[in-house]
Amino acid sequence: MTTEDKTMQHIEEAMRMQHAGDLDGARQRFTEIWEEISPDGDPFHRCVLAHYMADLQPDPRSELAWDLRALDAAASVTDDRAKQHDSSLAIRGFYPSLHLNLAADFHRLRDTAQARTHLAQAREHLDALDDDAYGHGIRSAIERLASRLAEEDPATPTGDGTA
Repeated sequence: MTTEDKTMQHIEEAMRMQHAGDLDGARQRFTEIWEEISPDGDPFHRCVLAHYMADLQPDPRSELAWDLRALDAAASVTDDRAKQHDSSLAIRGFYPSLHLNLAADFHRLRDTAQARTHLAQAREHLDALDDDAYGHGIRSAIERLASRLAEEDPATPTGDGTA
């Protein structure tokens, strides 16, 4: 969907740079946009930008910081605001991916307890995902991470009701 929202247009341009492999250019562009909108900017803009900026971080602690910013901003986004960008969006549908990313961050940082907590929170919101390629991808990624966590410590619950 094409939007009249200039900030989202700039964020989408940076996302295209990222997907095309220009990671340094995308990181620089996201930084410029972040400086324009943060910290009092539109929470939808902050959530989307931080979510994509996290993936560009070479350091896991920096990635975690950006993923936490995305989750924090999501808490202030309303469905009405998300629908202004795309009529099919509901903010609840963001949470499986946001929590999955945090679970993966904490896993990389060897904080298994936090990884399991966020994995469980991702699962709590799975019903918000459509039965489409995106939804299947998130569900599969959650199960892959749950399997890795179970292999590392099979005696600790993974958040799905099993040990």
